[in-house]
Amino acid sequence: MPWNNQGGNQGGNQGGPWGGGGNQGGPWGGGSGRQPNRPNPPDFDKMFKDFRNSFGGRVSGGGKPSRFLWLILIVILGLWVATGFYRVNPQEQGVVLRFGEWVKTTSPGLHYHLPFPIESVLTPDVTRDNRLEIGFRDVGGRSVSRRDIADESQMITGDENIVDIDFVVFWRIADAGQYLFNLAEPDETIKVAAEAVMREIIGQTRIQTALTEGRQSVQVAVRQKLQELLDEYKTGVRVREVQLLAVDPPADVIDAFNDVQRARQDRDRLKNEAEAFRNDVVPRARGEAARLVAEAEAYREEVVSRAEGDASRFDQVFNAYQMDKNVTRERIYIETIEEVFGNIEKIIIDEDGQSVVPYLPLKELGRNSITNQGSN
Repeated sequence: MPWNNQGGNQGGNQGGPWGGGGNQGGPWGGGSGRQPNRPNPPDFDKMFKDFRNSFGGRVSGGGKPSRFLWLILIVILGLWVATGFYRVNPQEQGVVLRFGEWVKTTSPGLHYHLPFPIESVLTPDVTRDNRLEIGFRDVGGRSVSRRDIADESQMITGDENIVDIDFVVFWRIADAGQYLFNLAEPDETIKVAAEAVMREIIGQTRIQTALTEGRQSVQVAVRQKLQELLDEYKTGVRVREVQLLAVDPPADVIDAFNDVQRARQDRDRLKNEAEAFRNDVVPRARGEAARLVAEAEAYREEVVSRAEGDASRFDQVFNAYQMDKNVTRERIYIETIEEVFGNIEKIIIDEDGQSVVPYLPLKELGRNSITNQGSN
């Protein structure tokens, strides 16, 4: 050996490259033979031969493995390839990763990806509603008690008043790939975006509108604006609903604000009562005025018609008088006497004034007979 001592060793004991001759048996040896406490190194050649012989293998002169070993390798390879099949449930989306990189998103059903460790798949639930609380936190379970977060809930309105708003955002995963790889902290990102959008919308709304009839419009505007912002960030999130749970003035001024509200309610009540009284009086006055106008017009028509009739009658009498004055004069006298004495009681006396001519009251007799018949 090139490391042997060329000068020869006594007793025929040869050393190694680190040996100094004599009884050294190896690079770390200090005497003849192995260390008594050091284990023997494994014999890999013997182990491989035992493994090959246990399956009845033989190694020919060419060194090719047996058919059974190839069969074992094919079965193992088939099982490894079969691990690439995966199923996505109806409420999930499949996110396929290739060496940790997102390559595609799969819909519900049976799919295949390259076996591990080349590709893997994540299947997040995309139908579950996630609830995000802003302005408050539920303590001891939902709706049991509520802890207000003033930094999140207090906002400035369009007329420079302060309002305390508690609201919740309900959202779902729309694109699982974007949701998993474009957002580092999804809940925090959505919370910050929702709070910013709510402050923007409230900053354009008067406090009275936000407290009363404008709550529904505020919810709709915030949901639309928040969805546009999250789509711009490519978060893969769909906002289902925004609910305003409480819209109140700050606690420090709520008593004064309630007094103002009560005063406004009293004002509205008195205004409504006045409107009701006006609606009752004005139509009646207009109806009375219309009745008086109609009566006056009817009286005018009556007087004018009577005057026209009297004038026409006078013309007719005058024309008849021109034709025969004596007859007309006598007729006028008779009609006048009939008109004057027609409705008064009359007593007839003869020319000497000594006796009264018997007078039969036909009209009174006729009325009495009618009355008697009606009573029977």
